[in-house]
Amino acid sequence: MKIFIHLLVSTFAIIVATYLVPGATVTLWSAVLLAVVLGIINVFIKPVVKIIALPITILTLGLFSLVINALFILLATKIVPGFYVAGFWTALWFSIVLSLITAFFGLFEQKE
Repeated sequence: MKIFIHLLVSTFAIIVATYLVPGATVTLWSAVLLAVVLGIINVFIKPVVKIIALPITILTLGLFSLVINALFILLATKIVPGFYVAGFWTALWFSIVLSLITAFFGLFEQKE
């Protein structure tokens, strides 16, 4: 049940972020698929990339992690049909807005 709620929150955050960031478009079903794809990317690929990019992340005081998130958004555009981001800068803003919205809605999720 907790996974379903997190999927619902992520989908809603994706839809809201799409409306807030110009240059990003998504349909309802692709938002659900995007939430699943980003979840899979964050679980399997992101830890490996963060370890490899750790020296650059330290040198940039953590700002390179924003670049990594933007690249994952661009990767998701290649995987998810119906989701489009205009370019790197749009993906960067989309990832920032998505993170903020997800963190805000995460405050209301029940903790067990």
